[in-house]
Amino acid sequence: MPGVRPLLPLWAAVLAAAAGGLALDASFPSLGIWALAPVAVTLSLVSLIGRTVWSSLLVGLAFGAAFWFPHVDWAAEFLGDMPFSWVPWIALASVEAFFTGAGAILLTLAYRWFPAGRWGRLLLLPALVAAVWTARELVMGNWPYGGFPWGRIGMSQSESPLASIVSWVGVSGLTFLIVAFCAAAIEVFRVGRPRLTSLLPAAALAVLLVAVPQWQTASAGTIRVGAVQGDGPTAYFDEREPGSVIQAQLDASEPLRDEQVDVVLWPEGGVEYDPLQDAGTAARLELAARAYGAPILMNAASAAGDLVYNTSMLWTADGVAAAGGLQTHAKRHPVPFGEYVPDRAFFERIVPDLIGLIGREYTPGTDAPLVDVGGTLVGLAICFDVIYDDVIREGARDGAQVYMFQTNNADFRGTDENLQQLAFARMRAIETGRSVVNLSTVGTSQVIAPDGTTVSSLGIDQAGVLVGDVELRDGLTPGLVVGSAIQLVLLWGAAAGLAAVGLLHLAGRRRPPAGGRGGRRRSGGDAARVEAMFR
Repeated sequence: MPGVRPLLPLWAAVLAAAAGGLALDASFPSLGIWALAPVAVTLSLVSLIGRTVWSSLLVGLAFGAAFWFPHVDWAAEFLGDMPFSWVPWIALASVEAFFTGAGAILLTLAYRWFPAGRWGRLLLLPALVAAVWTARELVMGNWPYGGFPWGRIGMSQSESPLASIVSWVGVSGLTFLIVAFCAAAIEVFRVGRPRLTSLLPAAALAVLLVAVPQWQTASAGTIRVGAVQGDGPTAYFDEREPGSVIQAQLDASEPLRDEQVDVVLWPEGGVEYDPLQDAGTAARLELAARAYGAPILMNAASAAGDLVYNTSMLWTADGVAAAGGLQTHAKRHPVPFGEYVPDRAFFERIVPDLIGLIGREYTPGTDAPLVDVGGTLVGLAICFDVIYDDVIREGARDGAQVYMFQTNNADFRGTDENLQQLAFARMRAIETGRSVVNLSTVGTSQVIAPDGTTVSSLGIDQAGVLVGDVELRDGLTPGLVVGSAIQLVLLWGAAAGLAAVGLLHLAGRRRPPAGGRGGRRRSGGDAARVEAMFR
């Protein structure tokens, strides 16, 4: 690798990468030490500079494994006390670690191929590295089987002073800026003797990250919400009596009989039977809506012919006979191997007993993530849909004035999963400039203001109700308007940038050495080339 020497020996690079992965996990809840995210990125990049393809894969795997295995250890709880319940955790973390390692190769190539030149390396190289890192996040967040965008750098910053910038550039834009800052800071020490002018790119990025205020949307009044955390037996393997889940919600909702609210919010899975098919459930919902004097935004598995959807419904005292018909939204991104099994026949051949436990086969919804509650447009995201940008943007562009996120965390009681998901909900409030009511079956549940601050909350394993006036907002933030375009630019810009520097590198290698006659070079020989393979 002419001109690019490793900054660390391989053993030290592996250790640095592993430390970076652990630091990145610590930047997310429950520890939530947001300042460790730039430290993690820096350690990862330093460990990759000057590596060979194979050693960069090893270093990238060390970073990915050290991050993903502790970050999603809650996946081991999904199957409860069943034998081999750890398999979903190992499988998910291994796949994500592999893709992290594969993407590390591209980061190494960006450093290897980038041409010499002080200001090019201070300005353009950080941009290329940050684009490649963000592109890796985008690919992992969309593929395979819809992807898993759970570990994005930008999402780690929900309680940091950097969070406000997502209202301008979106979550991927924040990832790009953080990685670009780290890469620019590294280049200050790589381009030769440090000069004051060399600090300008990194300093400018630092000022941009901390000084830009949140984009302000326009106030549009309030809606009075009664959000009910029933703490019922809603985990996949919970023992339950018939009707015990809806009864837990009804019991916890009792205080709302004496309140004046515009809407009652119940969590994902708060009703165990489909009210469109079960007359008894429909009657109980209609009586409850009449008693509360407000419609109930509830959620249940709903069948349409042979298809089953994870469906939120706005149930009124008149049920499906309400003026305008029943408003619904079906979950857009069912969780693979949780809510459905992709390529079921293939995976049944590998682990038939485990696949047989997953009886659910939810179909992705296609309807808008939006309901109209007495003239107030409410944006929706069901459970893990909160991590998918398309659902959030669609709701806002359709006019959502507030978001209500329904989730069921009962399968992951006592883990960091709920706290991580809460951080994502808080980030969505900041990104969209809208209030968020984030409601869980078992906790924690929160009302979050448009600036990301918590207005009120309910703790874990606590039945109760949050009642209050929730602020409404109108208008789109720049992050919503240009966020998808920024992602496309970064994705294809990373590909084009790598191709361009790769061609320049190839052209430079084909150029005869100065003063030579095109013969064999004597600048290291075969032994040096073999040694370089293992750096």
